[in-house]
Order: sequence, then structure tokens, then C-alpha cells
Amino acid sequence: MRFEHENLTQRVVFASGEAAARVRAEVERLGASRVMVIASAAEAGLAEAVSAGLPVVLRWDEVVMHVPVEVAERARAAAAAHGADLLLSVGGGSTTGLAKAVALTSGLPILAVPTTYAGSEATSVWGLTERARKATGADARVLPRSVVYDATLTVPLPVPMSVASGLNALAHCVDAMWGPRVDPIDRALAGEGIRALAAGLPAVAADPSGLEGREQALYGTYLSAVAFSSAGSGLHHKICHVLGGRYDLPHAQTHAVVLPHVLAFNAPAAPEAEQRIAAAFGADSAIEGLQRLRRSVDAPTALRDYGLTETDADTAVQAVLDAVPEGNPRPVTAEDVRRLLRAAWRGADPRTTSDEKESRR
Repeated sequence: MRFEHENLTQRVVFASGEAAARVRAEVERLGASRVMVIASAAEAGLAEAVSAGLPVVLRWDEVVMHVPVEVAERARAAAAAHGADLLLSVGGGSTTGLAKAVALTSGLPILAVPTTYAGSEATSVWGLTERARKATGADARVLPRSVVYDATLTVPLPVPMSVASGLNALAHCVDAMWGPRVDPIDRALAGEGIRALAAGLPAVAADPSGLEGREQALYGTYLSAVAFSSAGSGLHHKICHVLGGRYDLPHAQTHAVVLPHVLAFNAPAAPEAEQRIAAAFGADSAIEGLQRLRRSVDAPTALRDYGLTETDADTAVQAVLDAVPEGNPRPVTAEDVRRLLRAAWRGADPRTTSDEKESRR
């Protein structure tokens, strides 16, 4: 066994019902005295409660999906103008992503308080969209110094969004199994992340106000993000970044729809990863376990339900092909991509391979 693994330096606090107190303690620990709070207008009230009593110099609510460069530039300028020394992000992946965009150029530390299962708070990956193209990278400056996980903050998240967000987290686990830098530690973390999410998401769907399922989902989300950040972005995330950037598709739902198609495509060429995923689901095969989970939570099934057109599915082929990561378990051709995107567009069973006639139905 020969591999190299680098751990990320980050403090993580799990404490249901204690977000405000734990955030205050983390702000004091970080020695901050001029806090910029980043939260969307929809979560302004929640952000105010979490940041009560803090030395807030600016509240920023211009949060846009996929972090357009122009939005990032305005937030960066505001942070500098107000002399912020800490970024407190309260929200989902778009909110955390904006905080990362500010940190990328300013070096300001981030304290993240997630309200979804996006997982961005536990990675050093940033993303910015400019002229319909989403660029991503990794930089230690964007990794939040501290994360406060409070499951009660996810209770207002409606079940359909909780499911899509949780499946986005699960996609981090699956992609980590064959990411370009994957090692045995990544696979161990990803396997436990799949187990926790597979247990948590049905519990969230069955009892939306209960904390046990949401705590399991947050735990699985954290593990998924750590594994993904180390292993690197695989085929699934490359596809979703292309679709999100070009067509402004909703992030979580896009991941939820595309995941089974990439798993069905890659799994036969990655038997060890496939067996690990299957075991984490407690199923005979990886795709069987994923599909069983998806049925139990009424997961999103078709990209056409979220604004992608049939023509879009075809025009995205070359952009996806250009983004295929090195070391994918199997070679990827333009026809493979076209077939996969068409299947995801119409919501086909990922276990079937459709011919051209079927793909146009």
C-alpha cells in the first residue's frame, strides 16, 4: 500500500440548537472584531439570530447561484470598504461559495454555518461563473477556518430541497471513490458518508421536523466533502459544473438527477469502488442501493423538469468532453456523453442503455 494523504486544517463543531452560542465562541477564538455576515435575503432573519451580539460591520444579502464574477467583485469591494476581518456565511452552497470568492482574493478567514447539505463548507474548492462558463479551483485560503453545524437550522429546508441537497452530498461521496487523487482514506470517509446519508435522508423525508435524520445527513455531508476535497472532482461534478454554468440549472437538483447516470456508467469499470458503494448502501450493487434510496425519498429524475432543453443536452456534449478528468475509470466518448445527457434529460432508468430512437422519445 503506497499513497499520500493531506488533511485539511479546519475546526468543526456539531451542536444542535446551539448555533448562536457556538458562533460567538468561534468568533472570539478567531479574534475577530469586524464581521461581515453573508446570507441571502431569504435567510436574513436566521442570520441575524445566529450573529446576535457579534461585532457586525456589514450584512451582505446579494447571493446568487453559481457565484457570478460580478457579484463576487461587489462583495469583495464591500468587505474591503468596511474593513472586515472575518466572513460569517450563513446559508447553503451559494452563500458559502460567495464567502469563498471574497476569501480567495482577500485572505479573510471564513466561519461557515451551513443550512443545507451542500458540503462546500468543508472543502478548499471554489467556483465562479463568467459568461456562462463555470470555473473551479482549489485554494487553501477559501477553506473555512471553522464550521458550526446545527441541525435545527436545516429544519426549515423543505423536504424536496433537503432530498436534492442530500443527494448532492452523496454525489461527493461517489465521485470521491474514483477522483483523480483518491486514496484509501478518502474511500473510507466516502463509504461512511454514504451510509450516514442513506440513513438520514429517508428519516428527514419521513419526519421533516425531527433532528436525528438531519443530524445524520449533516454528518454524512461533512464526511462527503472532506473525501471529495481530497480525492478531487470526478466525472459527475465536471458534468454538473458544465450544465450549471452554461444553463443556470439549480445546483442540487442537477446533481441529484445526474448522479445515477454517472454511477451506472462508471461502476462496471471500477469494481472495488462499486463494491464499497454497494456495501455502504447495504445492497447487492451500487446502482441498486442508490435507486432504492432515490425511490424512498422521491428524488428528482429529469433535467427537463429544471429548464434544460433537448437541444441543450446535445450542445453541452463537447464542453463536458473537454472537462472529463484524467483517470476516469473508463474512457469517455462524445457518444457516451450524449447518451448520458439525453438519459438524464428525459429521466430514463440509468441501468438501461438506450438506442438513438429511444433517446429521442
